[in-house]
Amino acid sequence: MQYTKLGNSDLNVSRICMGCMGFGDAANGQHSWTLDEKHSREIIKRGLELGVNFFDTAIGYQSGTSEQYVGRALWDFAKRDEVVVATKFLPRTQEDIAAGITGQQHIERMVNKSLANLGMDHVDLYIYHMWDYQTPLYDIMEGLNNIVKAGKVRYIGISNCFAWQLAKANALAEKEGFAKFVSIQGHYNLIFREEEREMAKLCAEDNIAMTPYSALAGGRLSKAPGETSKRLEEDSYAKFKYDATAKQDGVVIGRVQELAEKHGVSMTEVSLAWLLTKVTAPVVGATKLHHIEGAAKAVELVLSEEERLYLEEPYIPHALVGVMAQNTVSAAKEKHVWSTGNQKI
Repeated sequence: MQYTKLGNSDLNVSRICMGCMGFGDAANGQHSWTLDEKHSREIIKRGLELGVNFFDTAIGYQSGTSEQYVGRALWDFAKRDEVVVATKFLPRTQEDIAAGITGQQHIERMVNKSLANLGMDHVDLYIYHMWDYQTPLYDIMEGLNNIVKAGKVRYIGISNCFAWQLAKANALAEKEGFAKFVSIQGHYNLIFREEEREMAKLCAEDNIAMTPYSALAGGRLSKAPGETSKRLEEDSYAKFKYDATAKQDGVVIGRVQELAEKHGVSMTEVSLAWLLTKVTAPVVGATKLHHIEGAAKAVELVLSEEERLYLEEPYIPHALVGVMAQNTVSAAKEKHVWSTGNQKI
């Protein structure tokens, strides 16, 4: 395993981050394919054996049971100061807003619940899961700064945002003396490269770590055309993100398969080896032991410049999907609010 600093932080992270969305009680979540605690622990333990020290979860994963599984496993298998734990918080609900709960209060409540789930006194990286268009940005940044000052969080990150939003948030933080975002977790892989338009350039300029999710496109970049799995069949959200572009993506996937055969490695290794040339640490979900084993091996694979260009050449621009597509609509509404002078953000 290789290690690197996470952006402008002192956190020393493995080049592979274990994504823990696949862990948790399926009865408490939206996904039928998540693992129970016994099997989650086996994968976490194997990841630690392979040198993975960076784990990403969220309070929204299976109603917090993912955090619980991760926290208990790390307590049993690792030393706290030798692992980097990231978790995320969700925006205020309509009920929270109606009850008058402020952004600052919401963040404190969320982090306290996550710490209880994890069984920890702090998290290393606390991530703003998605942009909250109903809460003033100042409230979010002050709330995050408060929990950093309180020692509950070491550093903050953000997920599912546009480059202008990240730049705006960090500019406000710098002006007010608040903690700044050190990482961005966006949607980025070999068949979805829209982050290269602006986000990657901003991150390179400001030394903000990129830790993308969906690193293997919901398994599509790890399987030859025609291969399937329970995850591919049952993950409706991934189908929503990728099925519409399956034909054009298939050309890229075919080239991944070709290079994997050439090198005598898995498609996972080729796909992640390419992504590792672009980002700090991809978040790689694992629901089988060989998933994390393949991810760890990817760190050792070096692709030539010609091979990287060969993988990239067939790509054509994609429309935004999932959370970022929703953000486009919300951002347009925010722009309208600004132009009509109805609200200050």
